[in-house]
Amino acid sequence: MIELANDLPDRQLLARIAAGDAHAFGQLYDRFSTLVYSLAVKILRDNAAAEDLAQEVFVQIWERASYYDPRLGRPLTWIVTLTRNRAIDRLRAAQRGQRLMEAAAREQVAAESCGRELHEEVVGRETGLLVWAALKQLPDGQRRAIELAFFGGLTQTEIADGLSLPLGTVKARIRRGMMQMRDELKERLVENTKSPWPSA
Repeated sequence: MIELANDLPDRQLLARIAAGDAHAFGQLYDRFSTLVYSLAVKILRDNAAAEDLAQEVFVQIWERASYYDPRLGRPLTWIVTLTRNRAIDRLRAAQRGQRLMEAAAREQVAAESCGRELHEEVVGRETGLLVWAALKQLPDGQRRAIELAFFGGLTQTEIADGLSLPLGTVKARIRRGMMQMRDELKERLVENTKSPWPSA
C-alpha cells in the first residue's frame, strides 16, 4: 500500500520534498503556512511583508529540505528557526536602508545649506563690489557724506557739524548721491545679467 503524503509525519515529508515531491511540499505548506505567517507578522508587524516572507521561507524549505538534520530538532523547530532568521535579516536590512536614507537626507540638507550660504556669500560680495564701484563715481562731497552716514554710522546733524556745512546741504548731497548710485547700480546689474552667449 502506497502511503499518501498527507498521512506522513513531518520528517518524512521533508525527506520527500528533498527528493522533489511536490505533493509532499503542498502538504507541508498546508500544515505550517499559518504558523509561518503568524510568526512573521509578530516579528515584522506588517501583514504584506509577512506574506512575502512566508513565501520566501517555503521557497527555502523546498530548496534546502535536504539540509534538514533530524538530530538537531523536529521539523517544526527547523521551520520556525528559518522563519525567525529570515525575518530578523529583513528587519536588519530595512534598518540599514533607513539609516542610509537618513544619512543621504542629512547630506542633501547639508549640501543645500552649504550651496545657499555660498551663493549668498558670492552675491553679497558681488553686490558689495558694485556698491563700492558706484560710490567711487560720485563727486567727493556726495561720497564723503554717504560714507559718513552709512559706513561711519553718523547722523546727518553730526555730519553737518563735522564738515561745517549746513544741514540742508548734507541732506541734499546724500539724497543726490543715493539717486546717482541707484541709477549706476541699475545699469551695472543689467549688464551683469546679460547672457555672455551671442543670440542666434
